[in-house]
Amino acid sequence: MSEKVLSKSKISTKQITSIGMLFAVTIVLGATGWGFIPIPPLKLTIMHIPVIIASILEGPIVGALTGLLFGIFSMFQAINTPTPVSFIFLNPIVAVLPRILIGVTPYYAYKLIKTRWKKVNLGLSVLIGSFTNTIGVMGLIYLIYIDEYANALHISHSLAVKTILFYILNGFVSGSFAVVVSMPIIMAVKKIRK
Repeated sequence: MSEKVLSKSKISTKQITSIGMLFAVTIVLGATGWGFIPIPPLKLTIMHIPVIIASILEGPIVGALTGLLFGIFSMFQAINTPTPVSFIFLNPIVAVLPRILIGVTPYYAYKLIKTRWKKVNLGLSVLIGSFTNTIGVMGLIYLIYIDEYANALHISHSLAVKTILFYILNGFVSGSFAVVVSMPIIMAVKKIRK
């Protein structure tokens, strides 16, 4: 009995390889800035994709650690390539916390969503992970920084709210892209592991 418990808790070589590759992709995207797409005044990102993949394939702990890397690089980008609103991303509550949660929500969504169609389950789980980022970051900007955000951009409060809503709506584009990229990778890895 104790041997079974021990063998289940060990990380396999395949898992270590997968974790290393996802961490490497996250580091490359973050360190080079390729993971951050400037759409002023903010930067959109594709860095949520390896976090979502890590979450679904390796579980919430590995997902959260990959998300932590993403959040740290988000702060790094705010320092190294600043925009008028970069000060927002120096706050780890905005820059890091939602990114850690990206590594948790897709895993549990995938465990809980049970339709007859496995691809639908997977696609919805990826979308939930993507929207965890979008709604988490934009929601926190609204709750904590909406006035400072408006002042930094020299726009009215109502226009600032509209730009936040625009970025949230843009989450459908980001989420769709995450689905298109993540699903084939996740399905291929799951097939190899069978």
